[in-house]
Amino acid sequence: MRLPTGIQDFTKLREENMVYVDKTMYISTFLQLGVFFLSRPRRFGKSLLLSTLKAAFAGRKDLFKGLWLEDQFDFAHRPVIRVD
Repeated sequence: MRLPTGIQDFTKLREENMVYVDKTMYISTFLQLGVFFLSRPRRFGKSLLLSTLKAAFAGRKDLFKGLWLEDQFDFAHRPVIRVD
């Protein structure tokens, strides 16, 4: 397994078998809040979190194999709009 230095794309991390620390349990809790505002310091994982949410909402269950969210989320396809 390779270390994902500087890579913030969840799909790329999972497809290329790179090291990924599973924090998907927090995503489930995060989504239950409904409305949220991300205000974190630079290099704190905001882009990777949004990339992970995008994959989940796009229905990419294959990327979550072995992760906590695999059995806790319905992975129904939902439209995703990302403003950068």
